[in-house]
Amino acid sequence: MQKVRKSDAEWRAQLSPEEYYVTRQKGTERPFSGRYWDTNQSGIYRCVGCGTALFASDTKFDAGCGWPSYFEALDPDLVREEQDTSHGMVRTEVLCNVCDAHLGHVFPDGPPPTGLRYCINSLSLDFEPSE
Repeated sequence: MQKVRKSDAEWRAQLSPEEYYVTRQKGTERPFSGRYWDTNQSGIYRCVGCGTALFASDTKFDAGCGWPSYFEALDPDLVREEQDTSHGMVRTEVLCNVCDAHLGHVFPDGPPPTGLRYCINSLSLDFEPSE
C-alpha cells in the first residue's frame, strides 16, 4: 500500500474547512447533518482525502445514530483502528490507512454478519454512485 503524505498546507488547500476539521483534526460533524447519513443509493464510499474505496452501499444500514453506518469495510487493510480516550470515553477510532484521515469510530453493536457498526462522518467520505 502506497501511503499518501501531504503537508498541512496541502491538506488545507485540498479539503473544505469542515472536511479538514473532521479528517485532519479528528472532529465530528453533528448527527443528522451530514451529506450521506440518509443516502440509500448504490455505490462506493471513498476517503475524501485520498480517494481510497472504504465502504460499499450494500453494507450501509440505518443505525438511528445520525451518521452513515456500515457493518464492514471493503478491505480491512485499508482502515486502521486505534484506541481513542478523548471526551472521557474509551472508543475505537477508525482511520483511512492510506492517508491517516479520521473517519469516525467502530462499535460492537452492529447487525449480523459482523456485529460491527462503523459510525463514519459524512465529511470524511465522497460517494461514487454505481452506474
